Amino acid sequence: MMPDHRRKIIAVIGDSRTEPGSDKNRLAEDVGRELVDAGYRVLTGGLGGVMEAACRGARSSPKYASGDTIGVLPGHDPSEANAFTDIVIASGLDHLRNSVVAHADAVVAIGGGAGTMSEICLAWIYKRFVIGLRVDGWSGRMADQRVDERVRYPNEPDDRVFGADSAPEVVRLLAERLARYSGNHHGVRRRQ
Repeated sequence: MMPDHRRKIIAVIGDSRTEPGSDKNRLAEDVGRELVDAGYRVLTGGLGGVMEAACRGARSSPKYASGDTIGVLPGHDPSEANAFTDIVIASGLDHLRNSVVAHADAVVAIGGGAGTMSEICLAWIYKRFVIGLRVDGWSGRMADQRVDERVRYPNEPDDRVFGADSAPEVVRLLAERLARYSGNHHGVRRRQ
């Protein structure tokens, strides 16, 4: 197998609506900026709230380059993407697009409701590295918890949704652990 030299894509998921200047909004901006500062690309669902704030933050990085923000929209109309999304994929998949987002190299959750929880669960199933920010919503409820008891990585006995309180902690966790989470889901199999 050839070495993977591509830039890693980190999904930022969470509340689809946030108040400008709110803690979640500022946190999402910080996460987006610090991810691009660290050499990652940012993938979101392309709409508002945490998704828009993360893309805005990514664009504010001094290391930002066109193509660093990617949005996988639920609908068919690319014009629905927030203004900070460089690459827009109008999937037409509605909530099923969460499965596409969950295939990023890692997933960072900030708050969120049922849609965010579905992405966390899918990322877990797909053996992705998952970070949950300790804020209100599913990210805070799942931070430092296992989604279920499946053994995703036998050499990672502390596997869980890793909790974080800040953007620098997110980047530190990615630097420390992302390379150890490189497996792939191989489909649903009947258990004996």
